[in-house]
Amino acid sequence: MTMVLVTGATGFLGEHLCRVLRERGVAVRGLARTRSDVLSDLGVELVRGDVNSGDELARALVGVDAVFHLAGVVSRDPDDGQRMMRLHVDGTRRVIEAMAEATVKRLVLASTSGTIAVSKEPQVFDETFDYAADVVAGWPYYASKIYQEKLAFRLGAERGIEVIAINPSLLLGPGDRRMSSTGDVRRFLRGQIPTVPKGGVNFVDARDAAIATANALVRGTPGQRYLLGGPNWTVAEFFGRLARVSKVRGPWLKLPSKLSRWGAGMIEHAYRARGAEPPVDRVSVEMSEHYWWFDSTKAERELGFEARDPSLTLHDTVAYLRQGVDGDL
Repeated sequence: MTMVLVTGATGFLGEHLCRVLRERGVAVRGLARTRSDVLSDLGVELVRGDVNSGDELARALVGVDAVFHLAGVVSRDPDDGQRMMRLHVDGTRRVIEAMAEATVKRLVLASTSGTIAVSKEPQVFDETFDYAADVVAGWPYYASKIYQEKLAFRLGAERGIEVIAINPSLLLGPGDRRMSSTGDVRRFLRGQIPTVPKGGVNFVDARDAAIATANALVRGTPGQRYLLGGPNWTVAEFFGRLARVSKVRGPWLKLPSKLSRWGAGMIEHAYRARGAEPPVDRVSVEMSEHYWWFDSTKAERELGFEARDPSLTLHDTVAYLRQGVDGDL
């Protein structure tokens, strides 16, 4: 490959992916709505634009051999549902159609483990499971990503595009400049998480996910998806490990699910009525009472995925939030 396009290049995973690709000597062009000194320093050619508007996408595809489609928005706010559908579904359709016009034949799509691996009961999933559409129906982000995946595989097959999906869990580590993924750790450090939910969490270092994503370009099998994750912990264990790493006392109160959701809803309503961002919300509490556990054996075997010690990821996440973003934590 002589040139690849990365949409969403300025995002958390996008920036780490661009670094990996450039370290391997790959020429990278990024498509993003904002400029980035980091990407410029890496030697990434950045095209300012949006996958859903204008002709920047077509121009960005000129001379490209493959595409990493990472452009997206992460939100738990139900009011953002239509915006996420437009970007994740309509945007992916536009990317694939533009690739077909430009005769670019290979696409690595960044999805999420939440399209598959989420349950009300403790269960470990793998890629053989069907989409968790019924479970995530009330969570617009995950619902939109299911539609995105289905569209990408179907339309890719119709248009002669080889589509590989990578499905990372919660991305942690340094470099989340927009707080799109590490916001819960930030709230923990600020003492804004009042209770311990009963669910389970899986997370992965964004640097490890970036390596596997880059590998998927040449090692991934078209039509396949790959779960990328680290440890399967209960939320209580996650908070305990995070407390030890950060030296911050975590929450200890455990409440019945209905009471937790009611309390979170009241807090959310009060903050939004004042035009402020709530420290906790009903959807986040509801999600944290589910189990997001899975097995990454397939990605380890086929993509060479390897998750580092999770304690190192937590340490680097906390250090980044304290030094790079929130020096007052």
